[in-house]
Amino acid sequence: MRPEDRKITLVGLNEEIVNCAACPRLVEWRERVAREKVRRFRAEDYWGKPVPSFGDPRARLLVIGLAPAAHGGNRTGRVFTGDRSGDWLYRSLYRAGFASQPESCDRSDGLVLRDCYITAVIHCAPPDNKPLPVEVQNCRGFLLREIALLDRVKVAVALGGIAFKVALEVLDARASARRPKFAHGVEHSLGGGITLIGSYHPSQQNTFTGRLTEPMLDHIFSRAADLIAHP
Repeated sequence: MRPEDRKITLVGLNEEIVNCAACPRLVEWRERVAREKVRRFRAEDYWGKPVPSFGDPRARLLVIGLAPAAHGGNRTGRVFTGDRSGDWLYRSLYRAGFASQPESCDRSDGLVLRDCYITAVIHCAPPDNKPLPVEVQNCRGFLLREIALLDRVKVAVALGGIAFKVALEVLDARASARRPKFAHGVEHSLGGGITLIGSYHPSQQNTFTGRLTEPMLDHIFSRAADLIAHP
């Protein structure tokens, strides 16, 4: 596919994502959060819709998260933007050369991803950050279509156990019992020359407790860069 056609098709897919209303529980939750807000963001207009994917259509690195945060992506309209998880992620991507700046504040902040595309298992903020299995299944088709369009991907980084499990199911056509268990830094060779890397999610639960440190996250993306440069 020509680069310009790929870009146009991904834009169209993101428009479908933004207009999705397949999960009544998520629709009700994301819209209620956008109406009620929280005190620190009271003056802001919340996005309150499914959050589209973001990045370079010619990316060789695919980052897969779980879902937008209620007062992060659900507020700003950009994945991993406006919360502490995103702060950690974009600083690490910047240090590895995949982002033009170390922070992502809002959709108009000028951030550009280089050779990197970020998506999520589900595109709506779920209550308590816990999507239901049917909600994961409803969003699965979007991820499958993205992967088909992002035909230059060489490395996929899954942030957290759920993202790792879904990435294996979607990316590994072999569907065998040889699939690895999730762990930070675990690697698995997939079909089509793609390497899947597991990483702890940069959630506050992990970063505040020290389960995930910045050097640990930096190692994931420096390893991804090495695999891309030296397949």
